Amino acid sequence: MSRPRGQSVQREVEQAFGLLALGGLCRGEGDARERGAHVGGADVGADRPGGRTGVRFDVLVSNAGTMAVSPLDELRQDDWDAMVATHVTGLLNGSGAALPVFRRQRSGRFVNVASTAAYVVKSPQGVYAATKAAVKVLTEGLRQESGPGLRVTLVSPGFTNTEGVGKGASPEAAAALARQCDEIAIPPSAVASAIGYAIEQPADIDISEVVVRPTVQE
Repeated sequence: MSRPRGQSVQREVEQAFGLLALGGLCRGEGDARERGAHVGGADVGADRPGGRTGVRFDVLVSNAGTMAVSPLDELRQDDWDAMVATHVTGLLNGSGAALPVFRRQRSGRFVNVASTAAYVVKSPQGVYAATKAAVKVLTEGLRQESGPGLRVTLVSPGFTNTEGVGKGASPEAAAALARQCDEIAIPPSAVASAIGYAIEQPADIDISEVVVRPTVQE
């Protein structure tokens, strides 16, 4: 099971903007795929039994990811489950932990990281693309339900040079991804800058969607 894909972007966001991004494994304790996600060592679900109060969170960046892609014929069902658990269940758990806190504060921003795979499906990335499309749809649903005071942004990176490229993928897919990474990938700082652009807007402006990718990517 691969979880480090989002950690490069996570570090860039945290260092550049002083935020905590929800990567494959949150800082402190708690796995994004588990209910009651923890952020920065403090329980975001502060109004739940055992949750901590007095901690303010302004932005939640959900960036957990795994790219264990393979042809469907290989029937790598554990990898399918991992992508669904990380990209879909993890996103729901993180959002569900932060939402009551943001409601109580009457302010807060969600930044959910999807992928250009949510728009264009490339073989053998069918399951990966499906889960990233789910991130896109869930983000739009959250935006529509958020109401005034809360802001919701989808950031969809193209090919990005992160530690997780090709990890857990089938050998042929991993080799192809590694070649493509060497040839065209953008640095994690480009994605962090896109996230920063969204969160630095005034309170009355909501950036709904940002796509950032290499200029040579189709």
